[in-house]
Amino acid sequence: MQKTYSASSSRTKTFDLILSAMLIALVFVATVFLNIKLPITANGGLVHLGTAMLFISSILFGPKKGAIAGAIGMGLFDLVSGWTLWAPFTIIARGLQGYVVGKIAWSNGRNGRSISFNIIAAIASAPFMLAVYYVCEGVLYRNWIAPAASIPGNIVQNVVGIIVAIPVCVVLKKVSFFK
Repeated sequence: MQKTYSASSSRTKTFDLILSAMLIALVFVATVFLNIKLPITANGGLVHLGTAMLFISSILFGPKKGAIAGAIGMGLFDLVSGWTLWAPFTIIARGLQGYVVGKIAWSNGRNGRSISFNIIAAIASAPFMLAVYYVCEGVLYRNWIAPAASIPGNIVQNVVGIIVAIPVCVVLKKVSFFK
């Protein structure tokens, strides 16, 4: 049986694809060009604004787009910037983080309009990201103490992301497109 699609359904799918690609690009570009390497651990820590873009994507467009933008955007960063080994872990950590933010921010019909729930969402997502990276580092380094050195940098990255994302989302939610 063949499915038929209307012109408006096709336009909606095309718009959805373009929007997802743009969000992935925003996360990727913010991660590549707006970052600071921290001298915290031997492996280095990286604070970047990709986390803020992940939060913004999830708050403005929901869990699915937030997960896709975070996973693919930051996964691509790892692939092109010498962190290739981390790409699969980043895809899991950041996809999960984007999903959690969007799920909470969009719960009960809020659609990212509640500042307090948006803050709670971003804060609640951080332990998921921290846990995935901690377990991955523990497995890679075969040591469960060394990964603790990455936690402060990852917390800083999330705090910076929240400080940037929440005010941006407040402003953007006033734009008719995002209402």
